[in-house]
Amino acid sequence: MTQVTVSSKYQVVIPRAVRRQVPLRTGQKLAMVVKEGLITLLPDRPLASFRGFLKDMKTGGIREKRDRF
Repeated sequence: MTQVTVSSKYQVVIPRAVRRQVPLRTGQKLAMVVKEGLITLLPDRPLASFRGFLKDMKTGGIREKRDRF
């Protein structure tokens, strides 16, 4: 586990080992999610990057017919 220190301006640096594992760019926006005292940083991706990610998804048998809109 990698540790970071919060500066006096409440800034943290993402360590090189983490940056090598996650494809980040300079100037990229990160969404911060706080839940039950845990902070999670999520890279903000354009909506177009999700195009086709559900391709080949099996849709049969997921819901009862009465549950569909």
